Amino acid sequence: MTIAPATDAQSKPMSGVYGRTFWLAYLANSALVMANALTFRFAELVHFLGGSEGMVGDIVALGTLVAVMLRFSISHLLDDYGTRRLWPICSLVFIAGCAMFVGATHAVWLLYSARVAFFVGLTGMFACSMTHIQNHVPPDRRTEIIGNLGSSGFVGMILGSNIGDWILYAITEPRTQFFVLFGGAGLIGIFYLGVVLILTHDEDVEPRIASPMALRLMFRFWPGSVVLAAMTMGLGVTATQTFLTRYATSQNIEGIGLFFTGYAISAFVFRLLVQNWSRTIGRHWMLVRGLLGHTIGHFLLAFVSDGWQFIIPSIICGFGHALLFPAVVSLGSGAFPKECRGAGTAIILGFADFGSLIYAPILGRISDQFGFHIMYCASSGIALLTAIGCSIIARQHHDVEAIAVTAE
Repeated sequence: MTIAPATDAQSKPMSGVYGRTFWLAYLANSALVMANALTFRFAELVHFLGGSEGMVGDIVALGTLVAVMLRFSISHLLDDYGTRRLWPICSLVFIAGCAMFVGATHAVWLLYSARVAFFVGLTGMFACSMTHIQNHVPPDRRTEIIGNLGSSGFVGMILGSNIGDWILYAITEPRTQFFVLFGGAGLIGIFYLGVVLILTHDEDVEPRIASPMALRLMFRFWPGSVVLAAMTMGLGVTATQTFLTRYATSQNIEGIGLFFTGYAISAFVFRLLVQNWSRTIGRHWMLVRGLLGHTIGHFLLAFVSDGWQFIIPSIICGFGHALLFPAVVSLGSGAFPKECRGAGTAIILGFADFGSLIYAPILGRISDQFGFHIMYCASSGIALLTAIGCSIIARQHHDVEAIAVTAE
């Protein structure tokens, strides 16, 4: 098969980088993360319907498994048909998943199906968003734009997590609580779909010449050791966004909004402060520092017994996320040629999902058998081992972005 060249619509840099396209994408991503944050109570929903922490891990793993299989098998379609076709489809799948959450009455097949649809849609929306913005900026600004667009997620995380806490405070009946939380996420998904249609309405919808299958692309342009950091990023997402709410409940802590507010503010501030680090210290060392942030943050979470104690771990975890995400996406997708950038982005994000797939059931069973304190110590240890491995690699491989700046 032949890899077709990128279309003009895909390759044309947007005016001044931070133009209308960027800010519409920023609004959309904020809304999406806000919707996702409303669903951070998913573990509580499973528990309400009679499930255990182990079942939470299994449901999350199933949704992630399907998402990973789709990423590693058909993500090349993102390059073949473009974001204008696939982005709205992913949004509709996400909305359908939220609707099924609302209709779930007990922990059976509907809850599993809802999680699959929700997570497949969510990961597809993120992949389309990152592909779309990368195709509208010069190559040497990709890491910067990935990081700055990603800062919109911190705005959504603050809004979503605190609104979720407020809903639980204002509404006392559990069934109604979950109806409002997951129904609200679906309504935000509809708004997101409208923004996506505006963002992509001028893009070329003609299909390109078929590119190689995603699995073939993955082995041909293997992104290297960055996949380990991506998997640990998935571990961090699972440990905080899935299990933190159950941990807080077990410690009689009323809400999780304080943690995610501190996390988001910290990540937002550090994202702005370190946006040039990819061109100074290099992306490999960004990975190491990000992983160490997760190492320390998760370790401190293991000793939280009161709500105010979330503050320091949230700041450190936010620092880790601020560095880890743009470095992982930029290094991983950069291993692929521009014509396959969509598949490359989806594949490297797929390894983050793969990390969730591996670690969600493990963390669930550790928390069932030994408690959440041991669970967070375990996630901290995994992040530390990955950081050590990445530091060895960073010493041996200099980053091309940093080299290019040094040569100027």
